[in-house]
Amino acid sequence: MKKFNKIMSAALVASMVMVSMAGCGSSAETATEAPAAGTTAATEAAAETTAADGATIKIGGIGPITGPAADYGIAVQNGSQLAVDEINANGGINGVQIEYNFQDDVHDATTSVNAYNSLKDWGMQMLMGTVTSGPCQAVVEKTQEDNMFQLTPSGSSVECIKYDNAFRVCFSDPNQGIASADYIADNKLAEKVAIIYNSSDVYSSGITEKFTAEAGVKGLEIVSSEAFTADSATDFSVQLQKAQAAGADLVFLPIYYTEASIILTQANTMGYAPAFFGCDGLDGILGVENFDTALAEGVMLLTPFAADAKDDATVAFVTAYEEAYGKTPSQFAADAYDAIYIIKAAAEKAGVTADMSVSDICEAMKPAMLEVSVDGLTGAGMTWSADGEPSKAPKAVKITDGAYAAME
Repeated sequence: MKKFNKIMSAALVASMVMVSMAGCGSSAETATEAPAAGTTAATEAAAETTAADGATIKIGGIGPITGPAADYGIAVQNGSQLAVDEINANGGINGVQIEYNFQDDVHDATTSVNAYNSLKDWGMQMLMGTVTSGPCQAVVEKTQEDNMFQLTPSGSSVECIKYDNAFRVCFSDPNQGIASADYIADNKLAEKVAIIYNSSDVYSSGITEKFTAEAGVKGLEIVSSEAFTADSATDFSVQLQKAQAAGADLVFLPIYYTEASIILTQANTMGYAPAFFGCDGLDGILGVENFDTALAEGVMLLTPFAADAKDDATVAFVTAYEEAYGKTPSQFAADAYDAIYIIKAAAEKAGVTADMSVSDICEAMKPAMLEVSVDGLTGAGMTWSADGEPSKAPKAVKITDGAYAAME
């Protein structure tokens, strides 16, 4: 993984991630910048002490790094590892190094629970995960039982953070559905909208429900709304024919990139060329094996991160990520990178130490999450409410010339 490049990039990227902390109900304190690696004697001494006594803060991660959703999990694994390496190079959390362990769940709930149990046996004290909604819903039941702090970078269903020990970085499914309808209507992207969604998937169903309701409020005409299931996710000709016959000039795809690539291919075969608009599940479509990416030209999606943005933090992150992993990071990588820095901010606010129990850490992290404000790659001034939801502004990107380009 080009460890040397990651460490050399640490000072550059860390200097772009600003973490500010605000007391509840009070004005924010002055933001403090993460120090460059090895810049103070105190940092060096803390690292040496940690190495000597073996004390670390153990953070686990869970997500699909094999199987149909592997692009998401690999991106999260890479983005989070990059952040861990940077933080450790800069002195760790409260002077203590992070020990990080990421486990594969193949986008399967049972496997995800098994991964969680393995991480518990390893000594995990906090969980960054899981990546996808179905597995996250299963694992949150376990973290709640254990009173373990959990921050999911991308589990977007409401049930992923149903308990007070769980928070998220990404938008929830309802928020994505509402924001998508608002964006399409406010920017006059379509007059007639068709929806193709996965009724067997909580992510897709949740977004569809809220999108449909908000479309009515915003005056969007939904002319076709057709479902498929995991068992029928290879042929979308019927759904596309109904959308075409109804005169839909935009097809909303609140689904994952694998199915979306098939839909785009089949629509092209039919000679049907509406606009296509999706949510963060479409991020990764340019990496689908054997997919003609030219067919994705013009596809729009809501995402809080665009790799081609020119702000210093994004440029530094993309540079470090490409050096470390040889590819351009997706929104999922950025979510995970932010997640580790959010954990650091809250843990330092809470005074977390390596010798604290899982439950004690959780009890300290819960109020701290309500007090921190984090300037990350996926949002400036991100804050969290007691229900675990983040507050940040949505953005949209459009695939142009084979890359994601930010939309106004």
